[in-house]
Amino acid sequence: MTEPHRPLAVVTGASSGIGLALARQFSNHGFDLVVAARGPEIHAVAERLDAEGVEVDLATPDGVRTLHQHLRHRPVTVLALNAGITARSDDLERELELVDLNVRSLVHLARLVTDEMRARKRGRVLITASIVEAFPGPHQAAYNASKAFARSFGISLRHELREHGVSVTVLEPGATDTPIFEKADQETTILGGAMPKDDPADVAEQAFEALMAGRETVVAASITSKATHLVSRLLPDAVTARVTGLLTKPR
Repeated sequence: MTEPHRPLAVVTGASSGIGLALARQFSNHGFDLVVAARGPEIHAVAERLDAEGVEVDLATPDGVRTLHQHLRHRPVTVLALNAGITARSDDLERELELVDLNVRSLVHLARLVTDEMRARKRGRVLITASIVEAFPGPHQAAYNASKAFARSFGISLRHELREHGVSVTVLEPGATDTPIFEKADQETTILGGAMPKDDPADVAEQAFEALMAGRETVVAASITSKATHLVSRLLPDAVTARVTGLLTKPR
């Protein structure tokens, strides 16, 4: 389990997908680990990675405080804020849950942990946004908006904390092969179904390298994802909204 002389990384949303791949990166590079997710499968992940697993619902303020209490026994070297969900625009209840998890809990946990990093004048933060932050998202409007928030918040936080020895990196992955589409019942869309997707391991590897290099942002992982991000910033919103709508419309 954890050893006091080794750096400690905390990864949220670590039961699958990018979060699990990030946890493996930290484990492979000599970090002690605390991994968190809302489902019981996080305990099996923790056992495989010789980590501490915390089963907690970060969509609630009590869940954020519970995780933070687990971190009080030693300083956090790296905080990877990866927990998040997507939602169809016709599912209001899930959209509101999305706002709680993707936005509110992001700010809440980031502030609790970075206040401690700031006092120590040391620490790194990785915030998982998405390339969709750059364009409108018909049929998944709240998700795209939440990722625009995550990017803006992360870059702003970086400039707030840089003079205090804390580095913040924003990860912007493209479409990635994770359970996120299945959990939101988006498998019938082109985006959630047949569209090619990046490997979470490749995304996590590029994210880890950027984080440790102190970069502001990293778009990962494939050439397709990087090109999509670049082109989307050049095209009018009306064009990107039309294309995105075709990819995310339920069939």
